[in-house]
Amino acid sequence: MIFPQIDPVIFSIGPLAVRWYGLMYLFGFVGGYFMMCHVAKLRKMPINQDTISDLLFYAVLGVVIGGRLGYTLFYNTKYYLSHPQQIFYVWEGGMSFHGGLLGVLTVLFLFCWRKKLSPLMVGDLVVSAVPIGLGFGRIGNFINGELWGRVTTHPWGIIFPGAGSMPRHPSQFYEAALEGLALFVIIYLLHRFGARRGVPAFSFVFFYGLFRFLVEFVRQPDSQLGFLWGGATMGQLLSLPMILFGLCGLIYVLKRNSS
Repeated sequence: MIFPQIDPVIFSIGPLAVRWYGLMYLFGFVGGYFMMCHVAKLRKMPINQDTISDLLFYAVLGVVIGGRLGYTLFYNTKYYLSHPQQIFYVWEGGMSFHGGLLGVLTVLFLFCWRKKLSPLMVGDLVVSAVPIGLGFGRIGNFINGELWGRVTTHPWGIIFPGAGSMPRHPSQFYEAALEGLALFVIIYLLHRFGARRGVPAFSFVFFYGLFRFLVEFVRQPDSQLGFLWGGATMGQLLSLPMILFGLCGLIYVLKRNSS
């Protein structure tokens, strides 16, 4: 299949351009807000809609700043050192989930300290929303024609512009299905069935790391990095600590609550 020619700009008014990539982020944040409101009510959390709005504002800052800085540091340091002004061109794509995660963790601890809330409770709440943003974000990657997969002979392979003449895995859709839909179902069911505090948060960390690690086997590594230690990609190397941290966190909260 040939990649559908989708204009990344939906419409423009003078110098103002509305892009699909930015719209996907907007969908993710709006959907995440309503999901957090629903989960807070479902789990009877001592947190109201105004506090959730404040939390979302903090989270947006963490995602955008952390995600962009993470991409700059983890994936393309040399380029951005030569073109520092382009660090701010977030609408052109180039966001690191792992950097965004670190950014969100930083602002969430600050938020919890200021509001005197439990970090585990807030973490459980936030991870109910994150898969929505991830799913829309991966669709945005596809529309941008970026982060494509490796060459494949499967009939659903797509020829992406700028990626040569060979069909490739639409790995953006694989990630949208796993990091978005599947992870959303897992976290929501944990909330629906009353999982112990901390279980949804650490489950998210574990399953995201696992899903991302697996998808990287069919995702083309960034050209400026290629394959790293032992043929692993940067995404896999960054996901391994997540898998370990999520597993250790689950063991900790389950043992603590059973003692």
